[in-house]
Amino acid sequence: MTHPRFKALLDLVPAPGAQPGWDRIEAELGPFAHRMEACPQDPRHHSEGCVLVHTRMVVDALVSDPAWAGREAKDRERLFWAAVLHDIGKPATTRIEEDGSITSRGHSRAGAAIAREFLRAHRAPFHWREAICGLIASHQLPFWLIERDTGSRLAIETSWTCNSADLCLHAQADARGRVCEDKEDLLTRIALAKALFEEERCFGERRAFANDASRIEWAMRGDRDPDYAAHEDYSCTALMMSALPGSGKDSWIAANMPDLPVVSLDDIRLEMGVGATDNQGRVIQEARERARAHLRAGQDFIWNATNITRQIRTPILSLFRDYGARTRIVYIEVDDDRLRTQNTGRAAAVPGHVMDKLAAKLEPPTLLEAHQVDFIV
Repeated sequence: MTHPRFKALLDLVPAPGAQPGWDRIEAELGPFAHRMEACPQDPRHHSEGCVLVHTRMVVDALVSDPAWAGREAKDRERLFWAAVLHDIGKPATTRIEEDGSITSRGHSRAGAAIAREFLRAHRAPFHWREAICGLIASHQLPFWLIERDTGSRLAIETSWTCNSADLCLHAQADARGRVCEDKEDLLTRIALAKALFEEERCFGERRAFANDASRIEWAMRGDRDPDYAAHEDYSCTALMMSALPGSGKDSWIAANMPDLPVVSLDDIRLEMGVGATDNQGRVIQEARERARAHLRAGQDFIWNATNITRQIRTPILSLFRDYGARTRIVYIEVDDDRLRTQNTGRAAAVPGHVMDKLAAKLEPPTLLEAHQVDFIV
Protein backbone atom coordinates (compact mmCIF):
# COMPACT_ATOMS: atom_id res chain seq x y z
CA MET A 1 0.00 0.00 0.00
CA THR A 2 1.40 3.40 -1.00
CA HIS A 3 2.05 5.66 1.98
CA PRO A 4 0.12 8.98 1.79
CA ARG A 5 3.32 11.02 2.05
CA PHE A 6 4.88 9.17 -0.88
CA LYS A 7 1.66 9.42 -2.86
CA ALA A 8 1.84 13.19 -2.38
CA LEU A 9 5.16 13.17 -4.24
CA LEU A 10 3.83 11.03 -7.09
CA ASP A 11 0.76 13.24 -7.45
CA LEU A 12 3.05 16.17 -8.27
CA VAL A 13 4.54 14.46 -11.33
CA PRO A 14 2.79 15.93 -14.41
CA ALA A 15 1.43 13.78 -17.19
CA PRO A 16 3.27 14.02 -20.53
CA GLY A 17 2.33 17.32 -22.17
CA ALA A 18 1.31 18.97 -18.88
CA GLN A 19 3.28 21.55 -16.91
CA PRO A 20 4.62 21.11 -13.35
CA GLY A 21 2.67 22.81 -10.59
CA TRP A 22 5.47 24.74 -8.99
CA ASP A 23 3.48 26.22 -6.10
CA ARG A 24 2.62 22.72 -4.90
CA ILE A 25 6.14 21.37 -5.54
CA GLU A 26 7.75 24.18 -3.54
CA ALA A 27 5.22 23.70 -0.75
CA GLU A 28 6.25 20.03 -0.56
CA LEU A 29 9.92 21.00 -0.52
CA GLY A 30 9.22 23.40 2.36
CA PRO A 31 12.35 25.09 3.76
CA PHE A 32 14.52 23.49 1.08
CA ALA A 33 12.80 25.63 -1.56
CA HIS A 34 13.55 28.80 0.41
CA ARG A 35 17.21 27.85 0.78
CA MET A 36 17.49 27.10 -2.94
CA GLU A 37 15.90 30.46 -3.75
CA ALA A 38 18.42 32.25 -1.52
CA CYS A 39 21.40 30.36 -2.98
CA PRO A 40 23.35 32.22 -5.70
CA GLN A 41 25.22 30.57 -8.60
CA ASP A 42 28.25 31.58 -10.62
CA PRO A 43 26.92 33.63 -13.57
CA ARG A 44 29.51 32.09 -15.89
CA HIS A 45 27.62 28.82 -15.69
CA HIS A 46 24.21 29.95 -14.43
CA SER A 47 23.20 33.40 -15.66
CA GLU A 48 19.58 32.43 -15.02
CA GLY A 49 20.02 33.19 -11.31
CA CYS A 50 19.49 31.24 -8.11
CA VAL A 51 19.35 27.48 -7.61
CA LEU A 52 15.56 27.42 -7.47
CA VAL A 53 15.23 29.19 -10.84
CA HIS A 54 17.71 26.72 -12.35
CA THR A 55 15.81 23.78 -10.83
CA ARG A 56 12.55 24.98 -12.35
CA MET A 57 14.23 25.31 -15.75
CA VAL A 58 15.75 21.81 -15.51
CA VAL A 59 12.42 20.22 -14.59
CA ASP A 60 10.67 22.12 -17.40
CA ALA A 61 13.34 20.94 -19.85
CA LEU A 62 12.93 17.37 -18.66
CA VAL A 63 9.14 17.17 -18.94
CA SER A 64 9.23 18.78 -22.40
CA ASP A 65 11.70 16.14 -23.64
CA PRO A 66 9.97 13.47 -25.81
CA ALA A 67 12.40 10.91 -24.36
CA TRP A 68 10.95 11.52 -20.88
CA ALA A 69 7.38 11.44 -22.16
CA GLY A 70 8.06 8.09 -23.83
CA ARG A 71 9.17 6.41 -20.60
CA GLU A 72 6.96 4.29 -18.37
CA ALA A 73 5.19 6.14 -15.55
CA LYS A 74 7.51 4.76 -12.83
CA ASP A 75 10.55 5.98 -14.77
CA ARG A 76 9.03 9.42 -15.33
CA GLU A 77 8.29 9.73 -11.61
CA ARG A 78 11.83 8.83 -10.64
CA LEU A 79 13.44 11.14 -13.20
CA PHE A 80 11.11 13.99 -12.27
CA TRP A 81 12.07 13.89 -8.60
CA ALA A 82 15.75 13.46 -9.42
CA ALA A 83 15.48 16.73 -11.38
CA VAL A 84 13.62 18.51 -8.57
CA LEU A 85 16.21 17.43 -5.99
CA HIS A 86 19.41 17.35 -8.05
CA ASP A 87 20.85 20.61 -6.64
CA ILE A 88 19.34 20.41 -3.16
CA GLY A 89 22.89 20.15 -1.81
CA LYS A 90 24.01 23.52 -3.19
CA PRO A 91 22.82 25.73 -0.31
CA ALA A 92 24.93 23.69 2.12
CA THR A 93 28.06 23.75 -0.03
CA THR A 94 28.04 27.11 -1.86
CA ARG A 95 30.96 29.43 -1.09
CA ILE A 96 32.13 32.76 -2.52
CA GLU A 97 35.85 32.68 -3.32
CA GLU A 98 38.26 35.57 -2.82
CA ASP A 99 38.10 36.43 -6.53
CA GLY A 100 34.32 36.72 -6.30
CA SER A 101 33.56 33.45 -8.08
CA ILE A 102 30.92 31.16 -6.61
CA THR A 103 31.61 27.48 -6.03
CA SER A 104 29.46 24.62 -4.75
CA ARG A 105 32.11 21.92 -4.72
CA GLY A 106 30.82 18.68 -3.25
CA HIS A 107 27.14 19.52 -3.75
CA SER A 108 26.38 16.29 -5.61
CA ARG A 109 27.35 14.00 -2.76
CA ALA A 110 25.86 16.35 -0.16
CA GLY A 111 22.70 16.55 -2.23
CA ALA A 112 22.36 12.77 -2.36
CA ALA A 113 22.49 12.63 1.44
CA ILE A 114 19.93 15.44 1.86
CA ALA A 115 17.64 13.92 -0.78
CA ARG A 116 17.85 10.57 1.03
CA GLU A 117 16.59 12.19 4.24
CA PHE A 118 13.85 14.06 2.37
CA LEU A 119 12.65 10.96 0.54
CA ARG A 120 12.95 8.76 3.62
CA ALA A 121 10.74 11.24 5.52
CA HIS A 122 8.23 10.95 2.65
CA ARG A 123 8.24 7.14 2.98
CA ALA A 124 9.58 6.62 -0.54
CA PRO A 125 10.31 2.94 -1.29
CA PHE A 126 13.94 2.05 -0.67
CA HIS A 127 15.02 1.10 -4.21
CA TRP A 128 13.11 4.03 -5.79
CA ARG A 129 14.77 6.40 -3.34
CA GLU A 130 18.25 5.01 -3.83
CA ALA A 131 17.93 5.17 -7.64
CA ILE A 132 17.29 8.91 -7.28
CA CYS A 133 20.14 9.38 -4.80
CA GLY A 134 22.47 7.56 -7.20
CA LEU A 135 21.52 9.96 -10.00
CA ILE A 136 22.03 13.01 -7.78
CA ALA A 137 25.43 11.80 -6.56
CA SER A 138 26.64 11.41 -10.18
CA HIS A 139 24.59 14.06 -11.98
CA GLN A 140 27.62 16.14 -13.05
CA LEU A 141 29.64 13.19 -14.33
CA PRO A 142 28.45 13.32 -17.99
CA PHE A 143 29.79 16.90 -18.21
CA TRP A 144 33.40 15.89 -17.57
CA LEU A 145 33.61 12.11 -18.03
CA ILE A 146 35.41 12.24 -21.39
CA GLU A 147 38.17 14.44 -19.96
CA ARG A 148 39.30 11.88 -17.40
CA ASP A 149 42.07 9.38 -18.06
CA THR A 150 40.02 6.98 -15.96
CA GLY A 151 36.81 7.67 -17.92
CA SER A 152 36.22 4.05 -18.89
CA ARG A 153 36.59 2.88 -15.30
CA LEU A 154 34.31 5.66 -14.04
CA ALA A 155 31.68 4.73 -16.62
CA ILE A 156 31.67 1.09 -15.47
CA GLU A 157 31.67 2.05 -11.80
CA THR A 158 28.80 4.49 -12.30
CA SER A 159 26.71 1.82 -14.01
CA TRP A 160 26.64 -0.02 -10.66
CA THR A 161 25.47 3.01 -8.68
CA CYS A 162 22.87 4.50 -11.04
CA ASN A 163 21.23 3.94 -14.43
CA SER A 164 23.51 5.59 -16.99
CA ALA A 165 20.70 6.11 -19.53
CA ASP A 166 18.72 7.99 -16.87
CA LEU A 167 21.89 9.88 -15.96
CA CYS A 168 22.44 11.13 -19.51
CA LEU A 169 18.78 12.07 -19.91
CA HIS A 170 18.95 14.05 -16.68
CA ALA A 171 22.21 15.71 -17.73
CA GLN A 172 20.62 16.90 -20.98
CA ALA A 173 17.85 18.59 -19.00
CA ASP A 174 20.45 20.02 -16.61
CA ALA A 175 22.35 21.54 -19.53
CA ARG A 176 19.26 22.89 -21.27
CA GLY A 177 17.83 24.27 -18.04
CA ARG A 178 20.38 27.03 -17.64
CA VAL A 179 21.65 30.21 -19.29
CA CYS A 180 25.32 29.94 -20.22
CA GLU A 181 27.63 30.37 -23.20
CA ASP A 182 28.87 26.77 -23.30
CA LYS A 183 25.51 24.98 -23.46
CA GLU A 184 26.21 23.33 -26.82
CA ASP A 185 29.58 22.17 -25.54
CA LEU A 186 27.85 20.59 -22.52
CA LEU A 187 25.41 18.76 -24.77
CA THR A 188 28.29 17.49 -26.90
CA ARG A 189 30.06 16.22 -23.79
CA ILE A 190 26.91 14.38 -22.72
CA ALA A 191 26.65 12.73 -26.14
CA LEU A 192 30.27 11.61 -25.87
CA ALA A 193 29.65 10.30 -22.34
CA LYS A 194 26.73 8.27 -23.68
CA ALA A 195 29.01 6.86 -26.40
CA LEU A 196 31.56 5.86 -23.74
CA PHE A 197 28.89 4.09 -21.68
CA GLU A 198 27.84 2.23 -24.82
CA GLU A 199 31.44 1.35 -25.67
CA GLU A 200 31.94 -0.08 -22.18
CA ARG A 201 28.69 -2.06 -22.51
CA CYS A 202 26.99 -0.32 -19.61
CA PHE A 203 24.54 2.16 -21.10
CA GLY A 204 21.25 1.71 -19.29
CA GLU A 205 22.50 -1.45 -17.58
CA ARG A 206 25.17 -2.60 -15.18
CA ARG A 207 28.46 -3.66 -16.73
CA ALA A 208 28.50 -7.45 -16.60
CA PHE A 209 31.34 -9.29 -14.85
CA ALA A 210 32.22 -12.97 -15.12
CA ASN A 211 31.33 -13.58 -11.46
CA ASP A 212 31.16 -11.91 -8.06
CA ALA A 213 34.90 -12.26 -7.47
CA SER A 214 35.67 -10.57 -10.80
CA ARG A 215 33.44 -7.63 -9.88
CA ILE A 216 35.02 -7.12 -6.46
CA GLU A 217 38.59 -7.58 -7.67
CA TRP A 218 37.94 -5.05 -10.43
CA ALA A 219 36.40 -2.60 -7.94
CA MET A 220 39.33 -2.91 -5.51
CA ARG A 221 42.21 -3.06 -8.01
CA GLY A 222 42.76 -0.27 -10.48
CA ASP A 223 44.72 -2.49 -12.89
CA ARG A 224 42.16 -5.29 -13.28
CA ASP A 225 40.62 -5.92 -16.72
CA PRO A 226 36.80 -5.92 -16.32
CA ASP A 227 36.61 -8.98 -18.59
CA TYR A 228 38.99 -10.99 -16.38
CA ALA A 229 37.35 -14.11 -14.94
CA ALA A 230 38.61 -14.38 -11.38
CA HIS A 231 38.86 -17.75 -9.65
CA GLU A 232 36.29 -18.14 -6.88
CA ASP A 233 37.78 -19.98 -3.93
CA TYR A 234 36.97 -18.65 -0.48
CA SER A 235 38.24 -19.65 2.95
CA CYS A 236 34.95 -18.71 4.65
CA THR A 237 32.13 -16.17 4.52
CA ALA A 238 32.39 -12.99 6.58
CA LEU A 239 28.96 -11.41 6.96
CA MET A 240 28.74 -7.72 7.85
CA MET A 241 25.55 -6.23 9.29
CA SER A 242 24.67 -2.68 8.27
CA ALA A 243 21.79 -0.67 9.76
CA LEU A 244 20.86 2.22 11.98
CA PRO A 245 20.56 1.40 15.70
CA GLY A 246 17.21 -0.18 16.49
CA SER A 247 16.65 -1.56 12.98
CA GLY A 248 16.64 -5.17 14.18
CA LYS A 249 20.14 -6.49 13.43
CA ASP A 250 20.22 -8.79 16.47
CA SER A 251 16.72 -10.08 15.71
CA TRP A 252 17.70 -10.86 12.13
CA ILE A 253 20.81 -12.73 13.27
CA ALA A 254 18.82 -14.75 15.83
CA ALA A 255 16.21 -15.68 13.22
CA ASN A 256 18.54 -16.41 10.30
CA MET A 257 22.07 -17.20 11.53
CA PRO A 258 21.68 -18.31 15.18
CA ASP A 259 24.62 -20.72 15.13
CA LEU A 260 27.30 -18.42 13.68
CA PRO A 261 29.80 -16.73 16.00
CA VAL A 262 29.24 -12.98 16.22
CA VAL A 263 31.81 -10.23 16.65
CA SER A 264 29.60 -7.58 18.23
CA LEU A 265 30.94 -4.11 18.95
CA ASP A 266 28.12 -3.52 21.45
CA ASP A 267 29.07 -6.66 23.38
CA ILE A 268 32.75 -5.71 23.40
CA ARG A 269 31.88 -2.24 24.72
CA LEU A 270 29.96 -3.83 27.59
CA GLU A 271 32.84 -6.20 28.37
CA MET A 272 35.34 -3.33 28.39
CA GLY A 273 33.09 -0.78 30.08
CA VAL A 274 33.46 1.60 27.14
CA GLY A 275 30.59 4.00 26.49
CA ALA A 276 29.17 4.57 23.01
CA THR A 277 30.49 8.15 23.03
CA ASP A 278 33.95 7.22 24.41
CA ASN A 279 37.02 6.64 22.28
CA GLN A 280 36.38 3.43 20.34
CA GLY A 281 39.99 2.56 19.50
CA ARG A 282 40.30 -0.32 21.98
CA VAL A 283 36.90 -1.71 20.98
CA ILE A 284 37.73 -1.74 17.26
CA GLN A 285 41.15 -3.28 17.90
CA GLU A 286 39.65 -6.10 19.97
CA ALA A 287 36.90 -6.68 17.39
CA ARG A 288 39.46 -6.94 14.59
CA GLU A 289 41.50 -9.45 16.61
CA ARG A 290 38.43 -11.62 17.15
CA ALA A 291 37.60 -11.38 13.45
CA ARG A 292 41.17 -12.42 12.56
CA ALA A 293 40.82 -15.52 14.76
CA HIS A 294 37.74 -16.61 12.81
CA LEU A 295 39.38 -15.75 9.48
CA ARG A 296 42.53 -17.73 10.29
CA ALA A 297 40.38 -20.72 11.25
CA GLY A 298 38.31 -20.47 8.07
CA GLN A 299 35.21 -20.04 10.23
CA ASP A 300 32.11 -18.26 8.92
CA PHE A 301 31.17 -15.40 11.27
CA ILE A 302 29.18 -12.17 11.59
CA TRP A 303 30.55 -8.67 12.18
CA ASN A 304 27.74 -6.87 13.98
CA ALA A 305 27.84 -3.07 14.13
CA THR A 306 25.99 -0.19 12.48
CA ASN A 307 28.41 0.16 9.52
CA ILE A 308 26.22 2.86 7.96
CA THR A 309 28.83 4.53 5.71
CA ARG A 310 31.16 3.20 3.07
CA GLN A 311 34.10 4.84 4.84
CA ILE A 312 33.46 2.69 7.91
CA ARG A 313 32.76 -0.51 5.95
CA THR A 314 35.75 -0.35 3.59
CA PRO A 315 38.67 -1.18 5.96
CA ILE A 316 36.73 -3.99 7.64
CA LEU A 317 35.75 -5.58 4.33
CA SER A 318 39.36 -5.20 3.18
CA LEU A 319 40.49 -7.16 6.24
CA PHE A 320 38.05 -9.94 5.39
CA ARG A 321 39.27 -10.14 1.77
CA ASP A 322 42.91 -10.18 2.88
CA TYR A 323 42.20 -13.56 4.48
CA GLY A 324 40.44 -14.89 1.38
CA ALA A 325 36.92 -14.60 2.78
CA ARG A 326 33.79 -14.19 0.73
CA THR A 327 32.17 -10.95 1.84
CA ARG A 328 28.46 -10.47 2.39
CA ILE A 329 26.58 -7.41 3.66
CA VAL A 330 23.09 -7.60 5.10
CA TYR A 331 21.55 -4.13 5.11
CA ILE A 332 18.39 -3.63 7.17
CA GLU A 333 16.09 -0.63 7.04
CA VAL A 334 12.73 0.01 8.69
CA ASP A 335 10.54 3.10 8.54
CA ASP A 336 11.18 5.91 11.03
CA ASP A 337 8.20 5.15 13.27
CA ARG A 338 9.25 1.53 13.76
CA LEU A 339 12.91 2.54 14.08
CA ARG A 340 12.18 4.98 16.92
CA THR A 341 9.93 2.47 18.69
CA GLN A 342 12.48 -0.36 18.47
CA ASN A 343 15.32 1.93 19.52
CA THR A 344 13.38 3.09 22.58
CA GLY A 345 12.85 -0.54 23.59
CA ARG A 346 16.57 -1.37 23.51
CA ALA A 347 18.61 -1.71 26.70
CA ALA A 348 21.00 0.96 25.41
CA ALA A 349 18.69 3.30 23.47
CA VAL A 350 20.38 5.88 21.26
CA PRO A 351 19.29 9.47 22.08
CA GLY A 352 17.03 11.05 19.47
CA HIS A 353 19.49 13.79 18.47
CA VAL A 354 22.22 11.18 17.98
CA MET A 355 19.88 9.08 15.85
CA ASP A 356 19.16 12.12 13.68
CA LYS A 357 22.89 12.64 13.08
CA LEU A 358 23.39 8.97 12.22
CA ALA A 359 20.42 9.01 9.81
CA ALA A 360 21.93 12.04 8.06
CA LYS A 361 25.14 10.06 7.46
CA LEU A 362 23.36 6.94 6.19
CA GLU A 363 24.93 5.50 3.03
CA PRO A 364 23.49 2.10 2.04
CA PRO A 365 26.01 -0.38 0.60
CA THR A 366 26.40 -1.23 -3.08
CA LEU A 367 27.53 -4.33 -4.95
CA LEU A 368 30.91 -2.70 -5.55
CA GLU A 369 31.68 -3.25 -1.85
CA ALA A 370 30.97 -6.93 -1.25
CA HIS A 371 30.47 -10.19 -3.13
CA GLN A 372 26.85 -10.27 -1.98
CA VAL A 373 24.57 -7.55 -0.61
CA ASP A 374 21.11 -8.34 0.77
CA PHE A 375 18.63 -5.54 1.39
CA ILE A 376 16.08 -6.29 4.11
CA VAL A 377 13.77 -3.27 3.77
